[in-house]
Amino acid sequence: MRNQLLAALENIKLSTRDVRNVGCFITGFAIYLLVTMTGRLVRAQEVDRIFVNGKVVTVDDEFSIAEAVAVRGDRIAAVGSNEEIRRLAKPATDVIDLDGAMMLPGLIDSHVHAADAATYEFDHVVPDVATIGDVLKYIGDRAKALPEGEWVSVNQMFITRLAERRFPTREELDQVSPRNPVVFQTGPDLVANSLALELSGIDDNYQLPSDSTGRIERDEQGEISGVIRGASSIIKYKGSLKSPTLTEQQELLRKLLHDYNSVGITSVSDRNTSQSGMELYQSLLEQEALTVRVFMYYGVDSNAEPATIRQQIETAAQHPLHAYNNRLWLRGIKVFLDGGMLTGSAFMREPWGVSQTYSINDPDYRGTLKIAPERLYQIAKMALSHELQMTAHAVGDGAVHNLIDAYERVAETIDLAPTRPCITHCNFMSAESITRMKNLGIVADLQPSWLYLDGVTLAKHFGLERLEYFQPYRSLFDAGVIVGGGTDHMQKIGSLRSINPYNPFLGIWVTLTRIPRGTEEALRPEQRISRQQALRLYTINNAYLSFEELEKGSIEKGKLADMIVIDRDLLECPLEDVRSVKVLQTYLGGEKVYDFVH
Repeated sequence: MRNQLLAALENIKLSTRDVRNVGCFITGFAIYLLVTMTGRLVRAQEVDRIFVNGKVVTVDDEFSIAEAVAVRGDRIAAVGSNEEIRRLAKPATDVIDLDGAMMLPGLIDSHVHAADAATYEFDHVVPDVATIGDVLKYIGDRAKALPEGEWVSVNQMFITRLAERRFPTREELDQVSPRNPVVFQTGPDLVANSLALELSGIDDNYQLPSDSTGRIERDEQGEISGVIRGASSIIKYKGSLKSPTLTEQQELLRKLLHDYNSVGITSVSDRNTSQSGMELYQSLLEQEALTVRVFMYYGVDSNAEPATIRQQIETAAQHPLHAYNNRLWLRGIKVFLDGGMLTGSAFMREPWGVSQTYSINDPDYRGTLKIAPERLYQIAKMALSHELQMTAHAVGDGAVHNLIDAYERVAETIDLAPTRPCITHCNFMSAESITRMKNLGIVADLQPSWLYLDGVTLAKHFGLERLEYFQPYRSLFDAGVIVGGGTDHMQKIGSLRSINPYNPFLGIWVTLTRIPRGTEEALRPEQRISRQQALRLYTINNAYLSFEELEKGSIEKGKLADMIVIDRDLLECPLEDVRSVKVLQTYLGGEKVYDFVH
C-alpha cells in the first residue's frame, strides 16, 4: 500500500524530497494505526491473570522495575504500572494483589542431576556426616545391617567437607568393616578397604593398564594405600541396594521437582542424562507432572571406541526430544575431562603439591586428564556440527585450557559463537582463559556453593595467590563472558541438606560475599559481584546457556510466565538476609506450582 501511494504522488509531479517526506508521514501514520489497533486488540482479548501492587524485577536489559504483570495462557501479555495492567482485566480475570512483595523471574539452575538425586535415599536414609568418625560409624552400621561379604558403598561424602579434611584410611575401613568390602567414593576417586581390593584382584604388584588415565596411590614403601583416582572400574563392586520401580522413581522425582519449585526453581539443566533418565523425564511430561523445565545434556562415554562415540552423538541428535520443547529439550552432550577439586584429581597447570588432605605423595602430580587433546577436539567438532551444545566437566585450570584449545581448533572450520560451547565447573581459571572464552563465545557453568563448602580447605592447601581466579565471577562479568549459576545437585532431597545444596539464594549470597563456611574472611573479595549480576546469574544468563534467552529468564512481554514471589526485597535487604529468602509462590507458565503454607 505504501508503494502504491508513493507511485501516485510521483504521478502528480511532487519533488523527490516531497515524496520522501509524505512517504515518511504515511509510514509513521501506518505504524501509529498498527500500534493503536494492536493495543486495542490486547485490551479486547481477555487476560487470564494479573499481578498488581508488586515490585516486579524484570531482569530485562535495563534491569527495570515494574508494578504489575498480565498473563495470557502460558505467556506474559504485558508488564507495566498498576493502572496499565488493571485496564487489561475483564470480569473473569484472576487478580492477584502482591501487596508490595517482590516478584522475580523463575530461577534457573544450570547444573543438576535430578533423576539420580531423587532416588539416592530410596534404600535407606543417608545421615549427614561432619567427621571421619561419622563416616566410619555409618560404614560400620551398614556392615552390621548387611550379610557378610555384601558390599558397602559410600558415595559423595567429600573429604573437603569433613573436619579432618582427608580420606578415611584403608586401615580405618578395615576396622569397622572387616568382613564386608567397602568403597568410599567421592566423584571420580575412591578409597577401598583390604577386602574390596582383594576381591578385585588388586595387590601391591598391581599395575593399571598402559592406556589408563587413572592413578593408584602408594605409600613410601610402595604399598597400595587404598586410594584410587579416576579408575573406579577396576573395583569389582557388586551393588546391594534396593532399586526403585518406575512408578517409585516417578514419585520421587515429582517430590524433588516440587522441592525445586519451593525455592523458586522453574528450570534446570541436567548435565549427564542417561537414556533411562530421559525416559523418566518424558514419562512425567506425558503425565503433565513436569513442574520444572528441563534442558538435557546426554552423557557420552569418551573412553569408548570412536565409532561408539559417534553413534552416541548421532543418537542424541536424532532423538525426538532434540526437537525444541520448552518443557523438555535434549540439546547438549557432556564428557568428563578431568577429576575433581574435592578429591585432589582436577587437572592443574601447576602441581597440586604434597598433601595429607588429598593423600598426594608425588610433588609433580598435577591431577588426572581423562581425554587426550585430539580425541577431545574430535568429540567437540562432532557434537557442535550436529547442533548439540558441547560441554565437558573441566575443574582444574589445566583442563580448562585443554578444552579451550579444542574449541579453538573447532573454530577453524565452524562458526563457534552461535553453538555456545560450554565449560562445566571451570573452578580454576586464568586471565588468559577468560579472554579466550570471550573471544570464542564460550559460556560457563559454575557452582557458588562449592566456594562456600570447600573454600577453607582450598585456601589452606593452595594459598590465596593460586586462588586469584578461583570462581572469578567479577572477572567473567567484566570480560563479557556469559556465566550461569548452578549447584551440581547430586544426592538427597532438601535444598540445604542435599549434597551440594540447591537453594539458589545461598548461591546468590555466596557470590555477593565470597565467605566460605567456617570463616568470616572473604575468599578473594575482589571477585564479588553486585545483586543485579547475581540475579542475572540465575535467570537470563542461565537462559542464554540453554539458547532460551528469548523464551525465559526475564519478565518481559511474550516470554513464558515463569515467575516467583518472595518474602523480602532481595535488592535492598541486609546482605546476611539474602541467604534466608523464602519463596511465597512459584508460577510455571502462569500456573501456580508452589504456594508457601504459613
